[in-house]
Amino acid sequence: MSQSSKRPTPRNGATAATPDRGSAEGTRRFAERHAPAFAPDFYRPTTLGLTVSSIGIGTYLGDSTEADDAAYETAIGAAVEAGINVIDSAINYRSQRSELAVGAAIRAAVGDGLATRDELVVCTKAGYIPFDRTAPATRDEYQSYVQRTFVEPQIVHPSEIVAGGHSIAPRFLRYCLAKSRQNLGLRAIDLFYLHNPEQQLNDISASELRQRVVLAFEFLEEAATRGEIGAYGIATWDGLRVSPDQRNHLDLASVVGIAREVGGGGHHFRAIQLPMNLAMPEGFSGATQMLGGQAASVVQVAEDLGVSVFGSASLLQGRLTRGLPAQIVDHFPTLATDAQRSIAFVRGIAGVATALVGMRSGEHISENLEAGRV
Repeated sequence: MSQSSKRPTPRNGATAATPDRGSAEGTRRFAERHAPAFAPDFYRPTTLGLTVSSIGIGTYLGDSTEADDAAYETAIGAAVEAGINVIDSAINYRSQRSELAVGAAIRAAVGDGLATRDELVVCTKAGYIPFDRTAPATRDEYQSYVQRTFVEPQIVHPSEIVAGGHSIAPRFLRYCLAKSRQNLGLRAIDLFYLHNPEQQLNDISASELRQRVVLAFEFLEEAATRGEIGAYGIATWDGLRVSPDQRNHLDLASVVGIAREVGGGGHHFRAIQLPMNLAMPEGFSGATQMLGGQAASVVQVAEDLGVSVFGSASLLQGRLTRGLPAQIVDHFPTLATDAQRSIAFVRGIAGVATALVGMRSGEHISENLEAGRV
């Protein structure tokens, strides 16, 4: 049977029968349809109750231009057709244009019968003040934009903004979630992250951050109860990787403890995202967290806490696509490029559900997916 003959029936718009978000049955169906093309471990279960491709497509890089919009739309469609069901974005990526491109690509993919909504795992983030299609040209224009768009309508109070543009205040998160759902054209988002909450520690104390996280998680638990999100987590850059003596360190057990405090045993904190690559090994080889009174790695603690790990920056924004050491090349003898080797390395880390890779062309998708066939 050909790949195209096994596609789901095309859907031309939402109907009463259209699922709101990814489902256990849908993501498993997607995996079963594409599994013959990949290694046996390419699709993996998660604590979200969803089956995910171990390579996902990210949408961070690029300019706020129509050309990059079109490139992402095409690439996401090609990724879904090829067997990727994890799509990662953030409201601030490319001035909201990445989310808009994701939304357009999903509508096209569903309309063309490449996938159904419940087969996809759509992730986005909130924390940074997003621009509206284009970035302000000057600092004065930026401050005017923030004042006009966020402060005056009382979406966020100036005291809730740190570093000139970061907030996790509930009113701001409510705005971002509604805007992201609109941008994506989705009733519900499968995984919604607090974006780099450690950014707050540049301006406030750890105890104050804890109170802000409590309020943020209360909002996110309510959003999950309303069916606006499937689950939530934190997407970090430094927080989980740095040692406990660093100011911007985050203790994962404490973060999950807040989720339990707010949502009880049935809380919806289900995932973390952090850099995982050959040049940034701290998440899997560093002992930056505590487990049972002993120092442990992030992935070890996440597994113990029932939290899925999504690895970002698998290619470190393109810097790991060339010049890898000979021992790495030798370790992946069947792969042809350093990009493939770097992705295969991340995909092979025990405890990592998905290696996220920014991709804006069909050629990159075809090349990079070879890392999922070994």
